[in-house]
Amino acid sequence: MERRDFLRIALGGAAAAAVAPAAMAQSAMAQASYPDRPIRLIVPFPPGGVNDAVARPWVEFVKTSLGSVVIENQGGAGGAVGAAAAARANPDGYTLLFGSGATHVVVPTASPKPPYDPERDFEPIAIISVSGIGVAVHPSHPAKTLKELIDDARARPGKLSYASAGVGSATHLGAELFKSLTKTDIQHVPYRGGGPALNDLVGGHVPVGFINVTGQVLELQRAGKIRLLAVTTPKRAVGAPDLPTAEEAGVPGCVALNYAGIFAPAKTPRAIVDRVAKATQEAMANPDFVRLLTASGFEPSADNNPDAARRFVRAELDRWVPVIKEIGLKLE
Repeated sequence: MERRDFLRIALGGAAAAAVAPAAMAQSAMAQASYPDRPIRLIVPFPPGGVNDAVARPWVEFVKTSLGSVVIENQGGAGGAVGAAAAARANPDGYTLLFGSGATHVVVPTASPKPPYDPERDFEPIAIISVSGIGVAVHPSHPAKTLKELIDDARARPGKLSYASAGVGSATHLGAELFKSLTKTDIQHVPYRGGGPALNDLVGGHVPVGFINVTGQVLELQRAGKIRLLAVTTPKRAVGAPDLPTAEEAGVPGCVALNYAGIFAPAKTPRAIVDRVAKATQEAMANPDFVRLLTASGFEPSADNNPDAARRFVRAELDRWVPVIKEIGLKLE
């Protein structure tokens, strides 16, 4: 090899080696200045639903730390459309996902061709809130306790029906878990959302409802328009301390939660993940934010750091994948 060729190769290698630290320094500077433009938060459901009830206050309370966060509602396919878009986004911290059990359990488990892997394709940042599912009856039903409802269902297999927010919803899965644990046969009546299901329960068109525990539901309970028998939270709900949990009422293992959290595309730098987590923790330390959540029937989650959020998602998958397979749930 001639000397000039050797020098060219050697110098080229040195130049290439010099580029890597420069690129790393540029990346570090970008992370240090994050965020320097608006962040897009994909909410994978239409506007006005239960997800917006948590996402919009979160956006307001992280403004001080993160600046402008713009909600983009991308509904469709039970959350799959928006979640898949977030999974494919550039992992630079400027696209985040408002995820839930729908996006991180149901879609990837019940889809014939899952559009993403819930653990491999996302970086969990924080679980913001959890809420339970209420087991409720219309006031015309004689059951005053969960045990009385179970006894009635066992005495009349297949005769009772329950309303849920739809196939694959948290309320549907919670009900099927309840049925499996209690060995009861209660017919499923799926609705297109929690609102229509609640309306028909209040109207007496269906005797039993598995419904999201929200501020509205608690008001209906207090007004005597529905009768809540139990909630599926691990401990009594802050907004309804008089209601027993399903476990307290005699159904061990009957824990079913709706949850809401912030996720980033996989390979988002840990420094950015931690930055968003810190902003979330600051928001959740604000009593005004906590009051907004609890007034809407939600409770702040303790899993509001990335490592705890990852463990939470894994635990939810362990809980629900067997139930989904047992009932043969398939999303179209």
